Amino acid sequence: MRIFNFLKKKKYGVEVEPDEIFLDAQNMPEFNTQQFEGRIEKPISKLSITLFSIVCGVIGIIFFIQLAKLQLIEGRNYFTKSENNSEKVIPIFAPRGIIYDRKGVPLAWNEENKTEGESFPIRQYSADPGFAHLLGYVDPPSRDRSGIYWQEDFIGKDGIEEDFDDILHGENGERIFGTDAHGNVLVEGLMVPSVPGNNIELTIDANLQTNLHTSLVDFAKHAGFSGGSAIIINVENGEILALTNYPEYDPNSMAHGQDATIIRSYFKNPNKPFINRAISGLYTPGSIVKPFVAIGALTENIIDPNKKIFSSGQLVLPNPYSPGNDSIFKDWKAHGWVDMRRAIAVSSNVYFYEIGGGFEGQKGLGITNIEKYIRLFDIGEKTGIDISGEVSGTIPNPEWKKKNFSDSTWRLGDTYHTAIGQYGFQVTPIQMVRAVAAIASRGVLVTPHVIKKYGEEVLYGRIEGIADSSYTVVQEGMRQVVTDGTALGLNLPNIEIAAKTGTAQVGISKKRMNSWAIGF
Repeated sequence: MRIFNFLKKKKYGVEVEPDEIFLDAQNMPEFNTQQFEGRIEKPISKLSITLFSIVCGVIGIIFFIQLAKLQLIEGRNYFTKSENNSEKVIPIFAPRGIIYDRKGVPLAWNEENKTEGESFPIRQYSADPGFAHLLGYVDPPSRDRSGIYWQEDFIGKDGIEEDFDDILHGENGERIFGTDAHGNVLVEGLMVPSVPGNNIELTIDANLQTNLHTSLVDFAKHAGFSGGSAIIINVENGEILALTNYPEYDPNSMAHGQDATIIRSYFKNPNKPFINRAISGLYTPGSIVKPFVAIGALTENIIDPNKKIFSSGQLVLPNPYSPGNDSIFKDWKAHGWVDMRRAIAVSSNVYFYEIGGGFEGQKGLGITNIEKYIRLFDIGEKTGIDISGEVSGTIPNPEWKKKNFSDSTWRLGDTYHTAIGQYGFQVTPIQMVRAVAAIASRGVLVTPHVIKKYGEEVLYGRIEGIADSSYTVVQEGMRQVVTDGTALGLNLPNIEIAAKTGTAQVGISKKRMNSWAIGF
């Protein structure tokens, strides 16, 4: 109503009331003068605007004059200087360390690169077969289409090249040049020399390695095997004299990368040529564990080594809950009466069933003691060899069965199969060569190694609690393996060899097998 009346009074020129003009001082709102509240806005004066415009104009003229001076008067001089001040840095590749065998034969070295456009040396490997998994290969320096190296180092990719890359690779240097805008060198400047990598001497005998590999390949092809591994160790100090695998890859093809067809064939090969079977392959050992079970039986006084057990070709275990439904455990043939030495020589399964699990009047070791004596020789454990990729293994026991089978009950038959190296047994060749070396040395467990620098270091331990006479019995049995047993092919005229063979059926269908021979 007030508004209405006010508008109405103004419209007809009626006198305005005094209380609509004057404010009561006591009713005035409080203003924050620090925030300019209650202040009346005042416009900027024309003088201020004029002065500001003059200052901006003067500054703009100064910038324009300076720019004109740089572009028009001194531009050519600065352009020439910019061209002359460009730098180009070219890496000086460090020579990679050479890998030698124990006799100073080079196995991996550097050669001058004769390829147009490349400046780094070529890594070259021995043309003799058998060294791929041991030596490995390198990935060489790489550059983009503009010629700039995005990888300036040789990178070890397998074997010694990878495991000892920090020793072999050295330190790159660099050469700095002054160039023009087109990359043309105008001035040669600073040069920082490269530092060569350190050489490595191996325990390997190159000639022995090559011959061992050739024999392995010939035998594998003759027998129809898909792959294999062979190792020779010095039983006194753990030096690996030869370590080779079949099949393998060509390290020169991998390092140079020029033949894509060959490299693709490696990846497609079902026999896996990149696997170092010696240290990374797990295989069922079969009868090669029998000497270690025999040592356990002798140490625990389970049997006299001269006691004979009859093998008719099988062991029949009666079923007390289902008469006539007997469990039959096969021998590979009927051996008749055999003592421990003869049982090792002919590899009698029945003999080791009985001393392993017991039968009728013959007491057995039992699974706990079988595992105990197998592990005393570090079978199923990593050996500590100084190249990467080593795996451990499996020795079957009740706990293992609970984790892997729905029927978790450990049965006598499981002990029988474990005593002859079957069931879930998984070992590596390097473990078995170390274990048989301990039988040869009567209880010294050496640490396998391929780097020669370890020569004077103490790299062994001793197995305690096993009588020397137990080693004697087992060694004599292993000698009979060669003279009158399952390894007659090793009965050579110039050297006395003791050995143990093993054949383990693998797979659900049992159509494939692992074939072994260990010895000293």
